[in-house]
Amino acid sequence: MLNQERVVLSNIQPQIEGGTYAVKRIVGQEVSVSADVLCDGHDVIQAALLYKHQSSKKWSEIRMISLPNDEMQASFTVDQQGAYAYKVEAWVDESLNWLHGIEKKIEANITVTSELLEGALYIKRLLDSNKVADASKWMELVQLMESVDSYQQAIEGVLNPQLKELFVAYPTKFLKATSVEYPLYVDRKKALFSTWYEFFPRSASPEVGKHGTFKDCEALLPRVANMGFDTLYFPPVHPIGEVNRKGKNNATDAADGDVGSPWGIGSQYGGHKDLHPELGTLEDFKSLVSKAEELGIEVAMDFALQAAPDHPWVKEHPDWFKWRPDGSIQYAENPPKKYQDILPIYFETPDWKNLWEELLSCALYWVEEVGIKVFRVDNPHTKPFRFWNWLIAQVKKKHPDVLFLAEAFTRPKIMDQLAKEGFTQGYSYYTWRFNKSELTEYLEQLTKGPQKEFYRPNFWPNTPDINPFHLQGANEAMHLSRYFMAATMSSNVGVYGPVYEFMDSAAVPGREEYHNSEKYECRNWDWKAENKIMVIMKKINEARRALPSLQQTNNIEFCESQNDNIIAYVKFDDAKRCLSLMIASLDSYYTQEGSVKLPLHQLGLGHINQFSVTDVITGNQYDWNADWNYVALHPTLPFHLFKISY
Repeated sequence: MLNQERVVLSNIQPQIEGGTYAVKRIVGQEVSVSADVLCDGHDVIQAALLYKHQSSKKWSEIRMISLPNDEMQASFTVDQQGAYAYKVEAWVDESLNWLHGIEKKIEANITVTSELLEGALYIKRLLDSNKVADASKWMELVQLMESVDSYQQAIEGVLNPQLKELFVAYPTKFLKATSVEYPLYVDRKKALFSTWYEFFPRSASPEVGKHGTFKDCEALLPRVANMGFDTLYFPPVHPIGEVNRKGKNNATDAADGDVGSPWGIGSQYGGHKDLHPELGTLEDFKSLVSKAEELGIEVAMDFALQAAPDHPWVKEHPDWFKWRPDGSIQYAENPPKKYQDILPIYFETPDWKNLWEELLSCALYWVEEVGIKVFRVDNPHTKPFRFWNWLIAQVKKKHPDVLFLAEAFTRPKIMDQLAKEGFTQGYSYYTWRFNKSELTEYLEQLTKGPQKEFYRPNFWPNTPDINPFHLQGANEAMHLSRYFMAATMSSNVGVYGPVYEFMDSAAVPGREEYHNSEKYECRNWDWKAENKIMVIMKKINEARRALPSLQQTNNIEFCESQNDNIIAYVKFDDAKRCLSLMIASLDSYYTQEGSVKLPLHQLGLGHINQFSVTDVITGNQYDWNADWNYVALHPTLPFHLFKISY
C-alpha cells in the first residue's frame, strides 16, 4: 500500500508478540514506552505516546523525549484496573523544523527575511485553528515578521523560547505515522504482592482421628494471620469421588475410612458447585471466607477441571470424557504415575461450547455466591490455551478483582504461554533452583528478559506434590533460608504448611514426594505449637509488608561475593527510595563468611561515602563506608535482611 509517511516506527517496547497479548501492570505502576523513530534526512521529528483506559473515549497524549541512537521514550502511570491500550505517533514537525533552521541561520549571521515570512505562515495556521490562547500576542509577532521595518524585533520574537513552546504545544503533525495499538492489562496490587499459606481443611481438626471442618479452619485463621500470610489456599473442597478412590500413600485400593484425594472431584454428593459434606455447609464456607477477610486474608479456592468417575457430569454429559474402544473410560496418567480416581475432561468434544460455558459457570458460582477472588488453577497446561484465554477474560470482564495462579510445573514456553493467555501469576522453578549460579541465572531470566512484562512468578519452597530433595530430612537452617530467599526474591510467595514449619519432610524413597502425604489422608497437627521457624517466617512477612522494595520482583541487582556459599542481592522500589540488601548462606551446617560488594553505581549511589544497614529481623545496625563489606552467617540465622539508609 502506497503512502507518503516518512517516519518509521520500530522496536516499540514493551509489547508481547506484536500486541497479540497484553503487557501486565498493577494499579499505580508506571508504563515506560520506548520506540526507535527514524526519518530520512535531518528534519526535526516529534513523537507522542497515546494511551487510554477501556472506559475512556479519548486518548491521553504525552510527548516523547529523544534518547541516543534514534530512540524516544515516554511514560504514563495507570490508575485504574482493567484493559488499557497504548500506541506511538511520530511525524516530521514542519514548524519546529523551520524554527530549528532559522535559529541556525541567525546564529551564523545570515539574513532570514524570507524565512520570517515562511514562519509567519506557520503561526497564522495555528491561530486559524482557534486553539491558541492569547492569540493577539502571536498576531503581533506575525506582523513584525511580515514587516521589513521590524526585522530585529522579529528576530527577538523568534528567538523567544515561548515560540518553541507554542509549536510544541500545538504540533504540526505532517504525514503522521501511527503504530498499532498495544494491549495492557492492569490488576489490583495483590496480583504482584501476595503471601500464600496452604493447608488441608480436613486436617484442621484439633481432635485426633476426626475429619476437619470449615469451623475448625475458622479457628486457625488467627494463626495464619499472625504468621503474616494474606492468602489462605485450600486444596479442592468439593465432594470426593468414591469410585476408584485412592488409599493412603496413593494405594490403588482404598481401605474403609480412607478419605481419598481431594483432586478426585465429584460423587453422589455433587460436583464442582458443591462442598464436601464433612467439611460443612455453604453457610459455613461463607462464614469462613468472611472471617478471613476481617483478618486481611483472602481465601483462594482450587479450580481443578477434572472429575472422579462418579462425578455427575459423567452420567449427564458422557461426551465430555474420552471413552476407549472397549467401553472403558480414559483416566488420567502421567507415566509412570496413574490416577485411576481422576478422569481428564475431553476438550475436543463436539459439545465443547456447552462444556466451556459449564466450566465458566463453576468459576462464576464461587465468585458470586461466596465472594472468592483468587483461584489456584490445577494443571492448566493440560487444557487448551485458548480456553483459558476465554474463561479468564469472561470472569475478569464481570469481576476484575479475580486473580488466577497457574499451577503448571512444566516446560518453560508452556508456562510463558499460560501467562500470556491471562494467568495473573504462575508457579516457578524456584522449588528446584538451589545453588548460587542457578538462582542468579533464573532471577536474571525472570526479571531482565521479556518475561518481566507478562510473567509474575510465585515462589514456593514446597507443595503437596513436591517435596524437593534438598528439604528431605533438612535441618532448621535449610527451611529458614529457603523461605527467606523465596520471600525476598519474589514478591509473590507461598508455602505448604504446616509440614514446612514443622519440618515434616519424610519422603518416598528416591522421589520428591511426601511419605504419608496429606493428599490421601487426614493428618493431625499440633496447631497450637509455635517454633523458631514460625517466628522467623512472621518477621520476614512483616518485613515484606513494611518494605516497598520487597513488594515487587523485577527491581533486583545481584552483588559480587567472594564465597560461592553466600548469595547477596539488592532490591528497590521504582523510585529507589526504599533499598534492601539480602545476604543468605547456602550452607545449612557451617558458618560461611566473606566480603560482599554493593552495586552502588547501578543503584545511583556512587557518590555516597557512608551509609548504614539495619537488619530488620534482629534490629542490629551497622555503619558501612565502602562498597565491599565483610559478613559472617551462622546456621542459627543463615541470612541478613538489611534496610539501607544513607
